[in-house]
Amino acid sequence: MKEFSTDIFSRFNKQWALVCAGTLERHNAMTISWGELGTLWGKSVATVYVKPVRYTWQFMEESEYFTVSFYPEEYRQALTVMGSVSGRDCDKDAAAGLTPVPAGEGVTYVQAEVTLLCRKIYWQDLDLQRIPADVVRQSYLEEAPHRMYIGEVLDVIRS
Repeated sequence: MKEFSTDIFSRFNKQWALVCAGTLERHNAMTISWGELGTLWGKSVATVYVKPVRYTWQFMEESEYFTVSFYPEEYRQALTVMGSVSGRDCDKDAAAGLTPVPAGEGVTYVQAEVTLLCRKIYWQDLDLQRIPADVVRQSYLEEAPHRMYIGEVLDVIRS
């Protein structure tokens, strides 16, 4: 059982993922290492966190749907690019060597092993008053806190 649990917990933290919102013609994705998978209100859900300073934030705000996609280890460098350059400044997909494709009402990438198509059902900004002081000092002195997005998982797409 421990091996199974460790694998589940490492999907975001160690393997990373991409969260993507928008349309095939106009979208943005970013690398995430924070996230949860679970059940809420009787629905399978994925929870992701995006800071308002990130370009992806505006796409998350405008879109009803988002995707969370996971990749084989050979795409680690591509995910590094997706998390370190801004879509405001360049074509991140091309820079990372990833090919966007439709995923229901969302966007994913040909290279993804698994993509979760999600419909936003809840969002909330993290409350600085409820975050441990050391975390606030480390992560939120100069930028607003992350916004949490919870999406109902509508489909699991495997490549």
